[in-house]
Amino acid sequence: MSFYALNLFDLADNDLYLRYSRRSVAAVEKQGGKVVALGKLDGGLDGSDVRPRRVMILVEWPSKEAFQAFLDDPENEDLHPLREGGTENYLWWTYEKLDDLRPVFREARSAGEER
Repeated sequence: MSFYALNLFDLADNDLYLRYSRRSVAAVEKQGGKVVALGKLDGGLDGSDVRPRRVMILVEWPSKEAFQAFLDDPENEDLHPLREGGTENYLWWTYEKLDDLRPVFREARSAGEER
């Protein structure tokens, strides 16, 4: 089942993320992942006081295990610090694929019943 990693961040004032981006596509593809969306902040719509990040990258993985293999691959040991040092305000969220929202609604109802 597909697994998604949503990356939201600002670029740091250095070239580390540029170096990361040159190698990361091959490292992601090695584990079966693929970038399915890239985005640049267009503006906020909800009036939230949460500071948005300027860059968005969505990566689809064939499974949670494939994502973990990307993180654990010894060949990427020097790659991950480039991402970490080349970004600021980094948020990295992972999501399981859903065919519809029914499981989310069931979980919400169950959580409400437990209160």
